[in-house]
Amino acid sequence: MDAELRLLLPLLVAPAVLICHAAAEASPAEDRQGSQPSPRWSAEQAWQWYRQQPWLVGFNYVPSTACNTTEWWQAETFDPKTVDREMGWAADIGYNSARCFIQYLVWKHDPDGFRRRLAAFLQIAERHGISILPVLFDDCAFGQPVQFDPYLGKQREPTPGMILPSWTPSPGRRLARDPNERPMLRRYVVDVIGSFRLDRRVVMWDLYNEPMNVAAVGTAELLEDIFAWARQARPTQPVTVSVWNGNPTVSAVMVRQSDVVSYHLYGDREAMKRRIDELKALGRPVVCTEWMARARGSRFETDLPLLKAEGVGCYQWELVNGRTQAHFPWWNKPGGKVDPKSGWFHDILHADGRPYRQEEVDAIRRIIGREKR
Repeated sequence: MDAELRLLLPLLVAPAVLICHAAAEASPAEDRQGSQPSPRWSAEQAWQWYRQQPWLVGFNYVPSTACNTTEWWQAETFDPKTVDREMGWAADIGYNSARCFIQYLVWKHDPDGFRRRLAAFLQIAERHGISILPVLFDDCAFGQPVQFDPYLGKQREPTPGMILPSWTPSPGRRLARDPNERPMLRRYVVDVIGSFRLDRRVVMWDLYNEPMNVAAVGTAELLEDIFAWARQARPTQPVTVSVWNGNPTVSAVMVRQSDVVSYHLYGDREAMKRRIDELKALGRPVVCTEWMARARGSRFETDLPLLKAEGVGCYQWELVNGRTQAHFPWWNKPGGKVDPKSGWFHDILHADGRPYRQEEVDAIRRIIGREKR
């Protein structure tokens, strides 16, 4: 992956045309669906925005009571009490931002209700001083058998011993491959971003998580469309898609279209430093939207100081251990165990808020600069 990305970078670092970004006046999301996309931010505009932010240090968040994005966001299982409690724990440690996946199918079923629930979530996070980075689409799929499509209602119970065994992508294979669904996908992007385009609680928009992962529908062509749809909503926040593998065609779209360069890296400190150096060569702010896997060599006490010193925002995976079962590694089969040597793969808190490793939480608090309340 490192070598492939280094080969790709010379094609991506070509100087961009510098154009002025002007935020449109607020108007209903539906009214903007026919508007022309706003241009990509210039590097100068991206840096101006980035310098106004604190060091973005946060986590990928799924409530411990949700096994996937449908269970999180549909009305029947939306759980604001758990969210409020867990956001409080995060704030106590010192985190100031969270990356959160949303689900296209839930929006399609109930757009008004979904927007109300997203607004309620933003309000809870704001009370705890935490900004939100929403993720609109996702090609990840897990479990045995793998679920390639989301569905409404009761979700499959997590399989013991596996990470994210009930996870589903968004929108999934069936809907993404249906050409008749394309206008509704566009409406989703414009509606969600347009409804919160002026909301300071939304720090950025992550348009697509790991395109061409297991679901394999996030093609370069679809990514180009999604970036255009997002800019039709004229957000005042930057948009991004994170580089995560060595696919040169898809990665080229991500880097060329993103206002802020973002990436995923599950590895040790040396791998993190190499990736930061590679992506900083693009001349834009850099944010790591996924990191931290103990069995892959990640360490809070070494990696977090590096990210802070480099001025790279970062979102670890995950926060509270729960129905996503993120303490198991990716390669576990049903009934698999946690390796006692490496410990939990992800997560730092038990479901009752107790630290998995007190020394890790102490290190995070110290590096962020947050004294215990």
